[in-house]
Amino acid sequence: MYKLCDEQLITLFKKGHSSALEELVHRHKDKVFTSILLLVKDSFLAEDIFQDTFIKIIDTIRAERYTEKGKFLPWAMRIAHNLCVDHFRKIKRTPMIRTGDDKDIFDVLGFSDSCAEDKLITRQSHDRVRRMLDMLPEEQREVIILRHYAELSFKEIADLTQVSINTALGRMRYGLINLRKMMTEKQICL
Repeated sequence: MYKLCDEQLITLFKKGHSSALEELVHRHKDKVFTSILLLVKDSFLAEDIFQDTFIKIIDTIRAERYTEKGKFLPWAMRIAHNLCVDHFRKIKRTPMIRTGDDKDIFDVLGFSDSCAEDKLITRQSHDRVRRMLDMLPEEQREVIILRHYAELSFKEIADLTQVSINTALGRMRYGLINLRKMMTEKQICL
């Protein structure tokens, strides 16, 4: 089933093949979960929202309301993002995107190195990047995370964050400029 596109898997799931949904979840879980985790900064809460995201996806597909032909991942990311926003509205807080949580994002994404020294160097570099990302304004941090970790296009980011493509591009540009400035000022080498 791994050779089938998302749309074919959705069609199979509609016909009662639960393994097609399992493949969809497996295919996109890292990107969706990581994006949620970066938004909520709590692994238990991220797991709950991740499950709620796929419950909503299942309900929508079963109710024949899925209309995002060829755009499953951006649609799933939009659902996840909206559930995160809903969570923060419930607790009367604005979402802050930070990567300085207890869980290493790069472990979540499944990166692996060959030896202990390489792992240590990689972990230190990732920690530096996380700390620098934490220093960016929220809007810049969010665009960088969605672009580089979730691998969304700027159009998808613009739709998800409800800004124009030019605004998303500008936030990315200024975020990268600020990261470079921090690296120069602190003489950080990755």
